[in-house]
Amino acid sequence: MFRKILPLPGSQSVCHQDENSLSTKKIVSSLPEIKKIIQQLITAILAGFFLHWLHTPVAWLLGPMLVGIAYAIIKGKLQPLPSRFKTVGQVIIGIVSATRLSPETLSTATTYSIPLLLCVFTTGSMSMLSGYLLSRWAGIDRTTSFLGFIPGSAASIVAMSEEMGADAIAVALIQYIRVLLVVLLVPTIASLLFPTHPDTQPTATVVITNNLPTLPMLLNLSVLAVCSGLGIWGGRQLRLPSSGFLGPFLVGLVAFWMLPYQFQVPQPIFYAGQLLVGLHIGVQFDWQTACKLLRAVLIEVGLVIALILICLGIGYEFHVITHVDTVTAVLGFTPGGIEAMIATVLQLGGDTGLVLAMQLTRMLGILLIAPWLVAFLVKRAKRANSQLEQAKELVEFNRVEP
Repeated sequence: MFRKILPLPGSQSVCHQDENSLSTKKIVSSLPEIKKIIQQLITAILAGFFLHWLHTPVAWLLGPMLVGIAYAIIKGKLQPLPSRFKTVGQVIIGIVSATRLSPETLSTATTYSIPLLLCVFTTGSMSMLSGYLLSRWAGIDRTTSFLGFIPGSAASIVAMSEEMGADAIAVALIQYIRVLLVVLLVPTIASLLFPTHPDTQPTATVVITNNLPTLPMLLNLSVLAVCSGLGIWGGRQLRLPSSGFLGPFLVGLVAFWMLPYQFQVPQPIFYAGQLLVGLHIGVQFDWQTACKLLRAVLIEVGLVIALILICLGIGYEFHVITHVDTVTAVLGFTPGGIEAMIATVLQLGGDTGLVLAMQLTRMLGILLIAPWLVAFLVKRAKRANSQLEQAKELVEFNRVEP
């Protein structure tokens, strides 16, 4: 005979009190982290407003990025944001890019396929040469230096570096310094060489140019949100490089091409995307590691500046051959920082779709061949070093032998 054991009076309330106390403790323990994030975001917003007031190119990307660098240096260690902040920023820029890419742009890009592929190959070769020189001059192992200079998705390269036997910290440092220099220098150089045209400057919204009807803003934002959610899920399922950017971009592209409406991304949302991406890049700056690798960092700065100038020259040659406008050609061949380059071309009034097509061609091509190329180059270098060591041992043996 079994008797049902009833809970004692008040036991449920005690359990609820325990649960409430645990949740309260969790909230209290997370308050310093929440306070830090709020401080970073408020400071980044103020910096974005200030640079925007100064008419700085890509102000909402550069200002938060500089804030992140300063914050990381002052604290003396990495101050990373939660990954969801970076994802939101990538999603916004991916959706904005999808609204600007039309089927006509893709057909136009195919007409430049041969010079485009030649320029992409040259840009990638120059990047690999820079990695080789960094290895020779700074004494860093070649796997690390090659991976550090690959102009693709920095997060994807860092993620695969450990599996390839490289120093992941050094790869991250080299990658992010390259991205920082590109994001800092290229928009400034482009704005000085090619001033913004008032008639192409985006004002209220970032839209695709066509004669399609528009949706009410609430329904418009709902469609964008659905595309963003499906893009994040699909990008992770397919393991796309920069899945936060490429997933929403591809889903948005399909939706915007199939639906007979014109979709809009309000400018404040676009600024928010730039802010989150810029702040995420900045807080990844590791000052302590940079000090330890000071010689390599100084050499890398010189190599990256030289690489930027070479790529600008390649982009200008592309402009001369194809007669594509100079802003589009130059930004399309910049070695890295795809989100920053898209934001810059939106600011300066170039062809966003063509820049995106050029950057994606370079990024996806290099990401596909990079692991095999780096493995081949490293294996070849090790074989050459082994043969050199054997030759030295043979010479020493001949000297010792009477």
